[in-house]
Amino acid sequence: MEPWILITFAAAAFQTVRFLLQKRLSAERLTAAGATFSRFIYSFPAAFLIAITYQSISQQAWPVLTVSFWSYALIGGISQILATVFTVMLLNRRNFAVGITFKKTEVILSVIVGIAVLGDTISFAALGAILLGLMGVLLLSRNAIGGGFDKGAVALGLASGLLFAFSGVGYRAATLAIASDDPFLRASVALSMVTLSQALVMALYLRWREVGEITRVLKTWRSASLIGLTSLGGSLSWFTAFTLQTVGLVKAVGQIELILSILVGRLIFGEHLSKREAIGIATIGASVVALVLISA
Repeated sequence: MEPWILITFAAAAFQTVRFLLQKRLSAERLTAAGATFSRFIYSFPAAFLIAITYQSISQQAWPVLTVSFWSYALIGGISQILATVFTVMLLNRRNFAVGITFKKTEVILSVIVGIAVLGDTISFAALGAILLGLMGVLLLSRNAIGGGFDKGAVALGLASGLLFAFSGVGYRAATLAIASDDPFLRASVALSMVTLSQALVMALYLRWREVGEITRVLKTWRSASLIGLTSLGGSLSWFTAFTLQTVGLVKAVGQIELILSILVGRLIFGEHLSKREAIGIATIGASVVALVLISA
């Protein structure tokens, strides 16, 4: 099995746990923006420490960060901030598994954005597997809308998917702009710089629009720091995978997160899925398996 596939599985697992923590924290104590800020402010120190430590142990020079790097990094970082806020808002309007599913429109959108921005290529077999996964997403979406899912929630899901697509492509472009043959060095350096910029942007926003929220984030440091650490594990895995494969394929395999979200929804939130939702999840699972076989 290709290394990027295993790394993507790890990223999906970390992300599922992070969204679980964010949902609980935003519902109980923090706003959507505050819960989003917590992932950046608590993950940056660890991300920077990992980058510095790895750079020192591997005896490599800290890479020069060009204007191109910062342009792509900031596009990716700001897109991720907005996408994460929308996702947290979305999760509070529908059950955990279906909320995550709406966000997964990012897969097909990542393919389109990757082709348009980076000139990525994708085989017909892989595209077919991705479209199979999209069918599963549509099954779940149809069920959700038919069950009274309001248009505002649909808009949040689609917006978050598009923004996550731009975020992933921006991050891949940023890592590729770093002059190094070491994928982990590129990923860790890019991640540390991106999380620093995100923490600063979010701090300025909260100070301007949600006075007192930064204090609440700091007071909930026990829970919020867990969000930061799981965010770090997920982001580092995503960044590393992006250095090895196109965003569309990485995101497509990352749909394994949906299966994990079902387990979380049932075990933690006591949620139940309909027959159509179960068929949709099975279709998405088949898509992931097909992509793994194609990439083997």
